Amino acid sequence: MRRKLAALVLCLLAVFQLAAPSTRAAGDVYFTAVNKNVLSLSDATMPFWSGGYLYVPSTIFTGVGRDLGVSCYPNIAKQTVLLYVDDTIYSSLVFDLNKDYAIDNEGNLYFQPPIQRGGVIFLPISLIARCFGLLYSTVEVDRGYLVWVRNTDMDLEERYFADAAKSRMDYEYNQYLRGQGASSGQSGGTADTPAAVTGRQLYLCMEASDPAQTDALLDTLDRYGSHGAFYCTEDFLETGGGQLRRMSAAGHAIGLTADGAEDRPVTEQLEEANRLLYRAASVKTRLARVVNASEEDLAAAEAAGFRCLTPDLDRTEYPLSSTAAADTLLQRTEDLSGPTVVWLGGGTAPAGLGPLLAAVRAGEGRCLAMTETVS
Repeated sequence: MRRKLAALVLCLLAVFQLAAPSTRAAGDVYFTAVNKNVLSLSDATMPFWSGGYLYVPSTIFTGVGRDLGVSCYPNIAKQTVLLYVDDTIYSSLVFDLNKDYAIDNEGNLYFQPPIQRGGVIFLPISLIARCFGLLYSTVEVDRGYLVWVRNTDMDLEERYFADAAKSRMDYEYNQYLRGQGASSGQSGGTADTPAAVTGRQLYLCMEASDPAQTDALLDTLDRYGSHGAFYCTEDFLETGGGQLRRMSAAGHAIGLTADGAEDRPVTEQLEEANRLLYRAASVKTRLARVVNASEEDLAAAEAAGFRCLTPDLDRTEYPLSSTAAADTLLQRTEDLSGPTVVWLGGGTAPAGLGPLLAAVRAGEGRCLAMTETVS
């Protein structure tokens, strides 16, 4: 029976496989498969780890995902997501986007909250599998990992399925890279991993203004064992407590942002920002970035004990949002000697940061957290 099912899966996958050129990975990605179907690969719906749990997009329970027998009903007005079996609510699980737990139809609470990123709701697959009798596996594959969610009657070994799905994953991966190239203005060709920068030490500095974007960047840094510096706006310091505590615990540098064009003195802005940081994460910082700054503003900030950012390379006008952008940035750093401080601005995305970190690591370089002595 096992051999017959294996042969059937191979045949089904072969129907959908398209030839694609071999491409080296631009960092680890997470493929997703539901029963016998490998789903499209995109940053918007890619599974990720958070709080020790693997999160998958709720969209896997729609379309081909309906084969799992679990239906998904998001209620935008109530900010909830209902999962239920066989068109009945007698076996159900409700996630509330405003709470840190889920509740089943018997009133049991599970403290594994949903996470919303870029309009997509992600759910902890371990909890869903336990509540609805599903199976899931994370299998290491050539370009990262395959998350395989399935019913219990899919009696097939994980590695055998991953091998059978390889051609389909190759195709989805190349489509994914082509999509990144199109979004960055490339024409033709397939993106690749940037060339490694041997032994280079980079201090990557980013703007933290959007909590969801910052979470995605933190996930990418964690994936590659790298560190960076996040210069936070005042609005972010008021609303991004979870991200600030995560930065501090993970060893990333936290900086403050002030604007010389505001009516308030720069020093007053920085002191208020430090107060908000301490309230959110019980830490303070001397790292600062002052925009629209005069010489007097910078001197006043330095006199107040802050260390103002003076990057070796300012990439504000060239967002790190694709593999091509990562390659260009690495080429620019080759012209600079010694440890290099790079200001990436607010346009950084995992699609660009991941390839950059992969290339630095491949060249035995390091991306480090900012300190006062190198700022």
